[in-house]
Amino acid sequence: MRSFVAIPLPEDTRDALEAAQFRLPLGRMVARENLHLTLAFLDDQPEDALEHLHAELEPLRVPEFIITLSGLGCFGGDKPRLVFANVVQNPALESLHRKVLGAARRAGITVARRRFHPHVTLARIRPGTGGAGRIADAIATLNDLRFPDTPVKSMSLFSSDLHPDGPIYHELARYDLA
Repeated sequence: MRSFVAIPLPEDTRDALEAAQFRLPLGRMVARENLHLTLAFLDDQPEDALEHLHAELEPLRVPEFIITLSGLGCFGGDKPRLVFANVVQNPALESLHRKVLGAARRAGITVARRRFHPHVTLARIRPGTGGAGRIADAIATLNDLRFPDTPVKSMSLFSSDLHPDGPIYHELARYDLA
C-alpha cells in the first residue's frame, strides 16, 4: 500500500493555498482535499508494516505547535516538476519529523534518506511542457505571499491510490498531538 505520514491542514490554510494556486500559470493543481505537509513518504508498504507503524505512532506525544508558510518555491530547476508553498524552518516540526522517521525504523520501514525540506505541494508540472520562465516569473511575483499561521494539532497516516485524474488519499489513522 502506497503510504505517507503527513500533517493535515486546516480550512483557512487550504483557502489561502487554493487562492495561490489560481495565480499559477500552469501545472496540474493539487486538489484542495489533498493539500498537506508530508513528514515521511513511506512508498509501498505491506499492511502489517503499517500496523506496526501505527503501534509506534500512537503513543508519541509531541506538544502542539504553529507552522508558518511563506512564499513559493519550485523543485526541478530549469525543468520544474512541482511548485510548493514554503514552510519556514521550525524546530518543533523538525523534531516531529525525526520522531516519525524513528517510528518508521522501529516498525521495520526503510524511508528514503533525503534532506527534509518541509513544503506543501501546490502544482505538479508534466515533463516537457516547458514554461520554466513563466513558473519562475510567477514564483518571483508571488514570493511575498504570506499564509495564515497554521496550528499543528495532529498528524495522520495516509494511503495513496494513484489515478489518471490524480491521487486519492485515505486517512488510515489520526494522531493527536499532546
